[in-house]
Amino acid sequence: MLTTVTHCYAERIRDLVSIQGVRENALVGYGIVVGLDGTGDQTSQTPFTIQSITNMLSQLGITVPTGSNMQLKNVAAVMVTAKLPPFPHIGQQMDVVVSSLGNAKSLRGGTLIMTPLKGADNQVYAIAQGNLFVGGVSATSQGSSISVNQQAGATIPKGATIERELNNQFDKQNVVHLHLNQFDFTRALKISDTINRWRKNSAMALDGSTVAVNMPTETNERIKFLAHIQDLPVGKTPVSAKVVINTRTGVVVMNQNVTLDNCAVAHGNLSIVVNNQLKVSQPTTPLTEGSTVVVPETQVAIHQEPGSLLNVPSSANLNQVVNALNVLGATPDQLMSILEALKTVGCLHASLETI
Repeated sequence: MLTTVTHCYAERIRDLVSIQGVRENALVGYGIVVGLDGTGDQTSQTPFTIQSITNMLSQLGITVPTGSNMQLKNVAAVMVTAKLPPFPHIGQQMDVVVSSLGNAKSLRGGTLIMTPLKGADNQVYAIAQGNLFVGGVSATSQGSSISVNQQAGATIPKGATIERELNNQFDKQNVVHLHLNQFDFTRALKISDTINRWRKNSAMALDGSTVAVNMPTETNERIKFLAHIQDLPVGKTPVSAKVVINTRTGVVVMNQNVTLDNCAVAHGNLSIVVNNQLKVSQPTTPLTEGSTVVVPETQVAIHQEPGSLLNVPSSANLNQVVNALNVLGATPDQLMSILEALKTVGCLHASLETI
């Protein structure tokens, strides 16, 4: 069943745009987790774990004899990821995510050994280390097991320390570009007009996704200027009628500008039932050389309810569209097919997007 959701809110510039150059940067590193309770990698199947341990011990002055058969159950090879925040400073801390790279059963109770985190330029920007926090849990008893969430991933709150700063020229830019989250000429023009009403000749819409803003010369004034711009309210912008269909989950979402014309829709419920039973066949004569066998017996049936032709009235707003489609009594999967057909015949006045 479709339902309507209505929200009234004031759009601010900070909710509509991002500032050029002010963004997060992805970091990644390869590390070793130790201290596991026998749930680490099976080293016979993950040779890179043994190689990593050998290299780490050699850096600590410990030589592992060649050909040693190291059976380590408390160690796991992991990938460590993090997001470097905008304007990072040396000594700041950030969260990291630790994910098993081998076949470790669980990372619970483990400790990440010092791991360099590199950016796309192969430079080290942070060092991660600390105790892992695992949100999943599992229990096993006499061959039965149960688990909640997965235990091959973990986090370390404030687990990385920034060691290198980015070369940012933000404080030297005379013009800053505001990038719209969604391409829209009308919205870009409204944002520039809103800024210019507060300070004349400060902004100009370059296209449907970019607004150029002239910055003050002093650094302190720049911060105040941007802080004020972000909180300026922008008049509501008309949006295009759109229906979004998620084919994986069966979710259908439409905005309030969707309308329907008069149309007729027929649909029926089709179901296929497969009933597989096992029967035992025994020899008819006792003490013969025959043997007892199990024979599968399969029955297939197809049930189709007769479809009915329903008249869907012309709708002027979202509530009427929802009511009209609810009359059909269709499941989400059927509703997706109906909407696609309505779009094809021209009765649905909206763009149809499938994700």
